[in-house]
Amino acid sequence: MRFQKLDLNLLVVLDVLLEERSVSRAANRLNLSQSAVSGNLARLREFFDDDLLAQIGRAMVPTPLAESMAQPVRDILMQIQSTIETKPSFDPASATRAIRLHASDYVTEVLLARAIAKARALAPGIRVEIDFMDDMVLDRLGRGQVDFLLTPDNFTHPDHPKEKLFTDEHVVVAWDGNRQVGDAISFDQYMAMDHVQVRFGMKRSPSFDQWFMERFGYARKAAVFVPDFTTVPAMLVGTDLLATMHARLAKQYVQRLPLRILPLPIEFPILTEMIQWHRHFQRDPALLWFRQLLRECVAEQDL
Repeated sequence: MRFQKLDLNLLVVLDVLLEERSVSRAANRLNLSQSAVSGNLARLREFFDDDLLAQIGRAMVPTPLAESMAQPVRDILMQIQSTIETKPSFDPASATRAIRLHASDYVTEVLLARAIAKARALAPGIRVEIDFMDDMVLDRLGRGQVDFLLTPDNFTHPDHPKEKLFTDEHVVVAWDGNRQVGDAISFDQYMAMDHVQVRFGMKRSPSFDQWFMERFGYARKAAVFVPDFTTVPAMLVGTDLLATMHARLAKQYVQRLPLRILPLPIEFPILTEMIQWHRHFQRDPALLWFRQLLRECVAEQDL
């Protein structure tokens, strides 16, 4: 397809080049040879009369023009993708497609496990792909590489629509045999004792509770770091460690392990869990159906 003498397929190449900033990585993603990608880059440079990506040492750095084009090019491609993929109607019983989302293991256990069971009964041809949280989820949402992001409100993307799913509180959890704490714990005890702490991804991004503590200048003594919430309970058994957990998840685990729940000795904000999607997929019938299914699961579980 051409527009004003520009082959629109070149915009796909430009989009990937601006993200990867490497001809070889772009070629690998596009399933093209490096020479083909280099040739496409040459055509783009000729059309725009700009280097677009300049080789500086070992890095390819976007020019100011390329930087200014990055989001508009992505938006154009996203609009084309959503137009092509969006069907005029959606029949769950006969639909065959993937729904891609990012969510923590906490949300997966508290909400998505039930939602998947319901989706399987209503739409057996739907494939749900769940990836856990990492450092790149907001970028993937912005690029339309994921359909939904399920995350606390303060971690959402500023440029895309979102909707409240449910709220939760935080509690302290300890091994039932931990004799350093009784039925309650003071703030001084809480700050003096060792904790299990969750961090996400290569950048070790903080969980909601850690984000709150850091924001208000509290420094807990972290003795054990784990990559997800559902690893935390097992780390407490047989130790004098504490953990700050979502109340809904903690209540599930005290039924499985010798643990007990204590009230937090500090006032934490209520956690509001959101679902977010790319603005170009606002009217996708399949995604509208899945959002409604999640609403129903929240209501059924009284979350």
